[in-house]
Amino acid sequence: MRVLVTGGAGYIGSNMVLGLLDRGDEPVIIDSLITGYREAIPEGVPFYEGDICDEELVGKILRDEKIEAIVHFAAFIVVPESVSDPLGYYLNNTVKARALIAAAVGAGIDKFVFSSTAAVYGTPDVNPVDETAKLNPESPYGTSKMMTEFILRDVEVAHGMRHGILRYFNVAGADMKMRSGQRLEAATHLIKVASQAATGQRSGMSVFGTDFPTPDGTGVRDYIHISDLIGAHLVALDRLADGGESFTANCGYGHGFSVLEVIEAVKRVSNSSFDVKMEDRRLGDPAEIVANADQMRGFGWKPKYDNLETIVRSAIDWETTLNS
Repeated sequence: MRVLVTGGAGYIGSNMVLGLLDRGDEPVIIDSLITGYREAIPEGVPFYEGDICDEELVGKILRDEKIEAIVHFAAFIVVPESVSDPLGYYLNNTVKARALIAAAVGAGIDKFVFSSTAAVYGTPDVNPVDETAKLNPESPYGTSKMMTEFILRDVEVAHGMRHGILRYFNVAGADMKMRSGQRLEAATHLIKVASQAATGQRSGMSVFGTDFPTPDGTGVRDYIHISDLIGAHLVALDRLADGGESFTANCGYGHGFSVLEVIEAVKRVSNSSFDVKMEDRRLGDPAEIVANADQMRGFGWKPKYDNLETIVRSAIDWETTLNS
């Protein structure tokens, strides 16, 4: 299958490209390189430097490359940043997604997998949360993703383009062969930041919020290994390719760890110590959110790396590889 991967030079997108290559598919990448890295693009993979809002360019790529499906990752993803820059997030995550979808409709694409987020739920009434829960995003990031979900649903009614919406929980770790991982030095993801501290790239780190209604007062999240997330995308693509109906599915393991538990795991696995500063909560962060991913498993998704220490080990190994 020839698949256009938007944001294919970024963290998740580059791992998706590897997943497609590993099973014999043919990825094509479009990335603006604003947060992506050219060195993350495997040799021989067609690459277009450009913006997904350029409908003329995207349409030409879809036609010239004979694209059969789109997997859309290109987005801004930092919750606190979205609170301070909502217009930037609505432009990048919603308005530009609308342009990409319009180009897809114009080219007759009928399979579209969208990288959404658990942030569409906000703080759920019940954990683990399933896909029928009410949508109550608490940040412009979550709202920008929710709005794109709505666009996809309306476009299917009008134009017949089927979609798979995957709501990620907290993605972490690196490709187990160390071919790709999180490259962004100023990343805000907990396991990335803690791994940087453990490998001496940071003098320490901060914990934002110690008064949440959780067992130890810090936020609880469901962490999913990047390779298992890519496996879910491959299942989603195959489901659409086999003629399946559109769907929305959570991607997580169904159990959570607190911020302090993750930090302790990083220290234990790395056999290191680093300073941890306790700070106030950040706007937009829910207390706890854990996935009910029964639907994704029902589609045949079989995660391989459901273990916090395995996730942490791969993240630390990636930092060592990246900086060697």
